Amino acid sequence: MSDGAAVEMRGVTKAFRDVPVLCGVDLSVERGETFTILGGSGSGKSVCLKHMIGLLRPDRGQVLVAGREITGLSESALIDVRTHVSMVFQSAALFDSLTVFGNVAYPLREHRRWSEAQVEERVAECLAAVGLVGSEGLMPAELSGGMRKRVGVARGIALEPATILYDEPTTGLDPANQRRIGELIRSLQQRLRVTSIIVTHELELCFAISDRVALLKDGRIVACGSSGAMQHSEHPDVREFLAGEHATAETAAPAGAREIHGT
Repeated sequence: MSDGAAVEMRGVTKAFRDVPVLCGVDLSVERGETFTILGGSGSGKSVCLKHMIGLLRPDRGQVLVAGREITGLSESALIDVRTHVSMVFQSAALFDSLTVFGNVAYPLREHRRWSEAQVEERVAECLAAVGLVGSEGLMPAELSGGMRKRVGVARGIALEPATILYDEPTTGLDPANQRRIGELIRSLQQRLRVTSIIVTHELELCFAISDRVALLKDGRIVACGSSGAMQHSEHPDVREFLAGEHATAETAAPAGAREIHGT
């Protein structure tokens, strides 16, 4: 493994009820980069992320985080891993009974022996970072979809992790909020120098923010390269995936939008 690798998967296989999902995944994500895993629905993208934080364990293979093998760690040992690697879930996974402040403060109260003043200061910093100053007293039910996603990101950065995993971060959002979340991910990577690993099928998000891109198909990484190289790749699987996603996006666009873009 490269000395700069933040996360590595070596020959990872995983099946559910004898149905194979990962069939020997090999990938290495360098520290400080924004790395996106593309793939169709049900291809195993989220399964990859869950292995990186120990929520799932491989049937075979190894997962290393900052050079440390995590596949055999106990649940208590994984707690330490999860203070350095955080995950922003597709649904944001906020606690409905807690305010925005309570949600962002939760990992601090669980993992830091801080005074309430220190917690308040850190929560304020995190909410400012995602553009939600003044939202501390709101309940999740009062938030828009885009705001919920941003609160999830604020909670994800609370412990100052080295790596942040994003599971379909823009699913269900309108184009303006999709762009806002993409800009947020990129700005956090640039300002905090965190490693960002994203799974998505959103091509615009992927190519706008990624340093490198990998395509997951049939349980394996079939292609990997820089954002530009992948956009112009002649690899048949990459061309097929990009063409299919472009066609899906055009079909889903309102008629007026298709006419404006000449499609």
